[in-house]
Amino acid sequence: MFDVRDNWRVALLVVFLLISAFALFSPTLSADSGGAGGDVAGESSLTNLQYGLELSGGTRVRAPLVGVTAEGVDFGGDEPRTVEQAVAGEIDGVTPADVIARYGARAAGQGTAQTQSQTQATDTVEVTAEGITTEDLAAALDAAGYEHENTREGVTDTTRQEVVRILENKINEAGLSGGTVQQVTTAQGDNYVLVEVPNRDASEVRDLVGERGTVVIEAYYPAANGSEYNRDVVLQQEDFQSIGTAQDDDAGGAYVPVTVSDAVAPEFQGAMQDSGLAQPGGTRCTYEQNPNGTEPCLLLVVNGDVTNAFGMSPGLADSLRSGEWAENPIFQLQTTNVSEAQEVSINLRAGALPAQLDFSSESGGTTSYISPSQGSDFRTNSLITGIIAVLAVSGTVFARYRDVRVAVPMVVTALSEVVILLGFAAGIGYPLDLSVIAGFIAVIGTGVDDLIIIADEVMAEGQIDSRRVFQSRFRKAFWVIGAAAATTIIAMSPLAILSLGDLQGFAIFTILGVLVGVLVTRPAYGDILRSLTTIDR
Repeated sequence: MFDVRDNWRVALLVVFLLISAFALFSPTLSADSGGAGGDVAGESSLTNLQYGLELSGGTRVRAPLVGVTAEGVDFGGDEPRTVEQAVAGEIDGVTPADVIARYGARAAGQGTAQTQSQTQATDTVEVTAEGITTEDLAAALDAAGYEHENTREGVTDTTRQEVVRILENKINEAGLSGGTVQQVTTAQGDNYVLVEVPNRDASEVRDLVGERGTVVIEAYYPAANGSEYNRDVVLQQEDFQSIGTAQDDDAGGAYVPVTVSDAVAPEFQGAMQDSGLAQPGGTRCTYEQNPNGTEPCLLLVVNGDVTNAFGMSPGLADSLRSGEWAENPIFQLQTTNVSEAQEVSINLRAGALPAQLDFSSESGGTTSYISPSQGSDFRTNSLITGIIAVLAVSGTVFARYRDVRVAVPMVVTALSEVVILLGFAAGIGYPLDLSVIAGFIAVIGTGVDDLIIIADEVMAEGQIDSRRVFQSRFRKAFWVIGAAAATTIIAMSPLAILSLGDLQGFAIFTILGVLVGVLVTRPAYGDILRSLTTIDR
């Protein structure tokens, strides 16, 4: 009869297996139910496992950020915005939006960790426009009267983190499930942004992440002389309190409902009155037909290009003119189609990138695409490889011991580790890729190694007469495998923490496999072996 008190380790293993089975097969955790794995693409049909880029197909983009940085800049008491405007004015084709001035932004990736810790954070100025060299930035700072220590290629770590955050938002807002964005650093110290989106082609991903994503609303109205037109920015991305989703309108176009923040609403309302957009009866915009012969218009400008121009409805004009609109500052950004409206909504929600990705091969940028059929082949080959590994391990164990009591529990226990890891991956929605599969195979190998150590130590002198003798031998073996596990965890920890691409998934699941083995499966195997081989059970 099974005694839970004497075999609690086996009972614990069974509990872990049941929890893993629930995570793998329960419909409450499936993508359709919005469970833990609901936001990751590439889900399998029979289980809740999620597949990453290599096993589901998709696009991987790796590129540095466009920009040059000056370090140790002396602002001379000026505010960052003043510095940005002054530097932009000294470089042709550069606007203040292309310049980032920061207090105390330490430049990451320069020098050793010791020298970085000893260096005080310095004020920096970055120019993120294309085609600007370090010499251009140095000359602009000199002309603007700002002293600096040095200039270099690249941007600061703060800017890279901001780009990663915004790209994650853009991918989520676009509904590209399973997409990931992270910083990666090469052995040479070069910094890149890595974007992976399953089940999407390269052009779609590059179009999404390659644009700055700037959206502004401009008032376009005749100047006082009547022969020219003024263009004034009246709303920027940070001026919106809420942004709705793209919707069709009755006229065949589309729109994005927005709410302007209370602090900006009175200023916008005044600008509409001054520009003539809030005149009685509203305005009829003919900007696209004749820009120099139209009534006042609102221009929707995305990434520097006018994507749509629209007038003011009589009702909205009356509300703006009377001052009532500022009490409920809501209106619609009109576009010609739903696709444009979705782009506007995504850019407004995610924000503008402080720097663009450089896709050119000269900078080290790469784009790769894995077709869904190739991803399916990878899944099949991974399954075959796993089966071969199991058969090889099973055959080796049976050849070594020729004792079913020792070999069968060993194989079953080793495979239970893989089931637990798969359940963990399904439970948290971690996408499986080739590196994770390699980690599973490594877990099988190291796990069986440890089980063989236990079996050899316990069975070294033949039949075991008592539980006390078994426990003594098992304790010796467990010290050995515990030390080996600690060594593995220490060796793998840097790979699990650092952003080293595919190696990170391999390291994480190898460490998890070692922990599960030492804390759950190895002790359970010891209880099973004791029950099967000890005379005095």
